[in-house]
Amino acid sequence: MKKFLIIALLAITSTFGLAQNTECIAPAGPGGGWDFTCRIPAANLMVELGIVDNMKVTNMSGGGGAVAYAHVVSERTDDENVIIAASAATATRLAQNVYPGMSEDDVRWVGAVGSDFGVIAVRQDSPYQTLEQLIDDLRAGEKLSFSGGGSVGGWDHLKALMLAKAAGIENLKSIQYIDFDGGGAAMIEILAGRADVFSGDTSEVLSQYDAGAVRILAILSPVRIERLADIPTAKELGYDVVGGNWRAFYAPAGISDARYDFWVNAVDTVAHSDAWETLRDDNGLARFEKFGPDFDAFVREQIAIIRSISEELGLIQ
Repeated sequence: MKKFLIIALLAITSTFGLAQNTECIAPAGPGGGWDFTCRIPAANLMVELGIVDNMKVTNMSGGGGAVAYAHVVSERTDDENVIIAASAATATRLAQNVYPGMSEDDVRWVGAVGSDFGVIAVRQDSPYQTLEQLIDDLRAGEKLSFSGGGSVGGWDHLKALMLAKAAGIENLKSIQYIDFDGGGAAMIEILAGRADVFSGDTSEVLSQYDAGAVRILAILSPVRIERLADIPTAKELGYDVVGGNWRAFYAPAGISDARYDFWVNAVDTVAHSDAWETLRDDNGLARFEKFGPDFDAFVREQIAIIRSISEELGLIQ
């Protein structure tokens, strides 16, 4: 499989020459999941594996990804040297019409390299030692603030709502959510004591967890992940909630089919590399790989599902 991918990639590369002056746009500030997706599997590994000559990372925050999406759709629609970090949060915002006047048809969906499962975390000095203690206070009406990347109704918010719903909390609108453009900014609020609970992704919390600054109460994965083997899943604790945030890329809609195939094969090659397997596991991501037309179909299905749930909760804008 690896040999086939490399041969295919070399064939496409020979048509274009080694891709030079490429760019990955992270639709948020430094420190969050989109930033990680651009910097590690794209800018670092695509260069290391000889897929591109160089790649710069541009942080373009605003509107929960809307600024970057609009920039690509309106100004970079035929730019063959740019890819953009995407995730389940991107699909959520498209499903909820957060990107006004734009849809999933306005870009080309390239591929996914892994899944970043959700976490519920608090500061290390928080009174909450367990998820059950936190849930008990929510059931009792305690006004706790959740902090996450993205807008109200976005993926990080939905994860908190899914947990509350699984815990039997009927008034989901009572869950206070403070939104930020990325997980890095949301984590700052937790560390500064301006929010109580972090609803984000594994890759966004690991550095602060390793530094002893935060306590992870639960992971929203189907089974425990190797990187955090001591942390229970929400399912283990009696809450049937799984929230996987896939890490992926899209490209401008107006690029040629040949260039689209180049980017699909580039992402595929990275995803199957030994270097990414190690980095993926070290950063707490699970294996999740879809490329080209298969990934396109997956994204469209996800958007339809999220749109249905959001309509039920009154979150469609």
